Amino acid sequence: MSVQCEYPSDYQSLIHSFESIREIFAGDDHSIHKARNELKIIELNGIKTVVKSFKVPHLLNRIVYTYFRKSKAYKSYHNALRLEELGISTPKPIALIKFYEAGFLGESFFIAEYFEYDFTIRTPLLEPLKDRESIFKAFAAYTYDLHQKGVWHLDYSPGNILVKRTDNNGYQFSIVDINRMEFRPINALEGCENFNKLWASDDEIEIMGREYARLSGFNVAVTIAEMKKHNDANKRVKNFKKKLKNLLKGNFSISA
Repeated sequence: MSVQCEYPSDYQSLIHSFESIREIFAGDDHSIHKARNELKIIELNGIKTVVKSFKVPHLLNRIVYTYFRKSKAYKSYHNALRLEELGISTPKPIALIKFYEAGFLGESFFIAEYFEYDFTIRTPLLEPLKDRESIFKAFAAYTYDLHQKGVWHLDYSPGNILVKRTDNNGYQFSIVDINRMEFRPINALEGCENFNKLWASDDEIEIMGREYARLSGFNVAVTIAEMKKHNDANKRVKNFKKKLKNLLKGNFSISA
């Protein structure tokens, strides 16, 4: 068993916590998300952090992630560092920790400082907040800034966009779940597609579309039409998958 840690020099004092993160994580019960991967809020030497534990890959992927591809934990940490360089808000990266067994990648962790936020963008999409139109306009401006800086978040979904109210009725957005990202030039037409996972209504898309078009100088009608096209396409795919899953589940229950 061996362990490799990467971290900014500011966090040298946490090295013992990093090396013991498997035991610390297993003994903590402050889980905030558990699916393929699990996230827990854990205090390390007085610093409130979010620790993401990545599922141990199967044998073939252990070999692939050891020798041929960067792991999800690696991408999360280094993408966060890149976002910081670009002046884009994401929870401050603290450490990347990888454990190796028999020479192959086993458990891996990404640690970031906890970001104090008020809600995710899902809230104004589902609830009638008084300032929801202002939030959508600010969100469109934030997304335009991402694209101007060449950032393409491949999982730009409501739960991964944190929102914090600031002074003077402003908003700070911060993105999470950032292991799947691309850094490349993005034009206004392509940028319209990045709103597709919001599951927004036509009215909400129109608010965002008008602001995105205003900032980009792109045609307003085309911008809104493109956003709606991609939004509707995503809804169709998700609904089809849901129906197919229910159908297969029903057939399995009958045969069982």
